[in-house]
Amino acid sequence: MNGSTSYEAVGVYGTEGVAASTNVPDGRGNAASWTDKSGNFWLFSGYAIGVGGTSLPNDLWEYNPSTNEWTFAGGKTDACTQIGPTTCAYYWPGVYGTKGVAGTNNLPGGRYGSVSWTDSSGNFWLFGGDGFDANGNIGEVGELNDLWQFNPTTNAWTWVSGSSTINASGVYGTMGTPSTSNTPGARDGSVSWIDSSGNLWLFGGAGYDSTGTNGGLNDLWEFSPTAKTWTWVGGSNTGWASGVYASGVYGTLGVAAPNNVPGARSGAVSWIDKNGNLWLLGGTSIVSTGAVYLNDLWEYNPASGEWAWMNGSNTANATAVYGTPGVASSSTTPGAETQQTATPSWSDPSGDFWLFDGNLWKFSPTTDQWTWVSESGTAIVYGTKGTATASNWPGERSGAASWTDSSGNFWLFGSSYRNDLWRYQP
Repeated sequence: MNGSTSYEAVGVYGTEGVAASTNVPDGRGNAASWTDKSGNFWLFSGYAIGVGGTSLPNDLWEYNPSTNEWTFAGGKTDACTQIGPTTCAYYWPGVYGTKGVAGTNNLPGGRYGSVSWTDSSGNFWLFGGDGFDANGNIGEVGELNDLWQFNPTTNAWTWVSGSSTINASGVYGTMGTPSTSNTPGARDGSVSWIDSSGNLWLFGGAGYDSTGTNGGLNDLWEFSPTAKTWTWVGGSNTGWASGVYASGVYGTLGVAAPNNVPGARSGAVSWIDKNGNLWLLGGTSIVSTGAVYLNDLWEYNPASGEWAWMNGSNTANATAVYGTPGVASSSTTPGAETQQTATPSWSDPSGDFWLFDGNLWKFSPTTDQWTWVSESGTAIVYGTKGTATASNWPGERSGAASWTDSSGNFWLFGSSYRNDLWRYQP
């Protein structure tokens, strides 16, 4: 639908606030994304390829599916900041302002691996990631735990909670008890949901626990936008113990139980079903031998406060079982290794979940079965811009952004260093 067929695609910003057919973001991965009340798609920051190399710009973009045009909506462009007669640096610190007070000059620092929500009032929410704090610090591990709200009507950001500096420890308080002093530790690669009451939910990631130790996390948090309070709901408040990340307790397949909990992980996939239950798939964890990949599928019921292991393997590095294309099966399942880096996902009007990991998959929560929808293809087949055909294929990629439009079509943008925009009609 839009963007370049080239790798390491450089963006065209145009005039801030003005849509144009020539505008397009830089190629980027692991950006934050939202959908507004008018059905427009929004994109913030990410790990980008700019005019001078890789960067973390804190630029905000809006895409209108009706006009097929991008608008540079605010923030800093990919132009670097001059630091000497012949040198410059990519330096996009956050401008926090006063906590709880909206300001048109406020702006989160450039980052990737953050999580994002849209609330019932149409406001956008952004939490954490790996990036620049108020002082421009990023360090070797520049994890953030700042929570931001953006109002697309006023075009103003508000710093709501968390720290304005990197690598903050978590403040857990008492499990199940909300408090204004509670806050998750700095992290990236978490997953998120928003429930029917408008509360925000956050699970896991890689970052800092209650002791200030950096590692994998499996803590579950709830944030009330009304009360502006975090509640530690479940999981461990320590992510690293005796050289092993917080372990999962699987229990019996398909059976919810109070002691069940997914193990620590980052880069997982999430959905929310029609009943308001939260779903979690796969991700990357760490053991003594190094990184391992997961394909376990979990359901969390906020009313009962219980997890159920629903599908996939309870061991690491499980291989995919493809079955027959287009045919649902109890034995079909995506593999583990591809469920690791911001895999694009969608929900359709029927309540089924979709996943693109180089293959296209569909999961039915009603039947608890996966369908391998489309065969994989590593090569990208662009076809003719704006024309759908069965032979078109985005190719394998990681860190892409995804949206669903009002007609139930799925959209996919970019990846590491690509800025191509695709529409899929289920």
